[in-house]
Amino acid sequence: MQGGFPIDLILFAMVAAFLVLRLRSVLGKRQGYERPPAAPGVPEARSTRVENVNDDIVPLPRTDGARRVVPPTSSAAGQNLSRIAAADPAFNAEAFLDGAEGAFRMVVSAFAQGDRQTLRSLLSDDTYAGFEQAVTARENAGEQQRTEIRAMQEIGVEDAALNGNVAEVTVRFVSDQVNITTRNQEIVAGADAVTEVVDIWTFQRDVSQKDPTWRLTATRSA
Repeated sequence: MQGGFPIDLILFAMVAAFLVLRLRSVLGKRQGYERPPAAPGVPEARSTRVENVNDDIVPLPRTDGARRVVPPTSSAAGQNLSRIAAADPAFNAEAFLDGAEGAFRMVVSAFAQGDRQTLRSLLSDDTYAGFEQAVTARENAGEQQRTEIRAMQEIGVEDAALNGNVAEVTVRFVSDQVNITTRNQEIVAGADAVTEVVDIWTFQRDVSQKDPTWRLTATRSA
């Protein structure tokens, strides 16, 4: 795999065996992240479709979301993707989206599980602070998060920029999720239902540096 997210994900510097095991665990577990309204850097996503489900229903099969890459000459975003590729010959937009999906799954899984180590390695300082605050608040409240990504419907480039050596790519994720927060086995937020969620995340990397990691710097809902 080539591109802005080298190998199978965005942590080329980490041992390959660890990445393989990590990806398998992410793809095979319930995963996701709650969106507390007051948590900085973790905006609440908008729900646009709900389908009743329960634990007796077999989860919807995972599907590969449609990839959407803007043509290089059709917009400013496309032109900036070309500029990023010129500054970083290893960058490839389609491969980047594959890695972005992997990063999305890892981040939402880590947030649901309270895995600060994984979040720390994938998020910028400011974004990590918002996520960590939300995890701490959930723990202090004695709450647990159950989240499943049932399907990825769409993954596409929303915007791109190259400011000096700093490259930014904004990605739109459309996924079907189940999000439930519980306390003492009682549901306090969310519902046992499949909801379409739209997340818009911005990833950033200094292309002049050897570190190949693209870190999440901003999140919002659409």
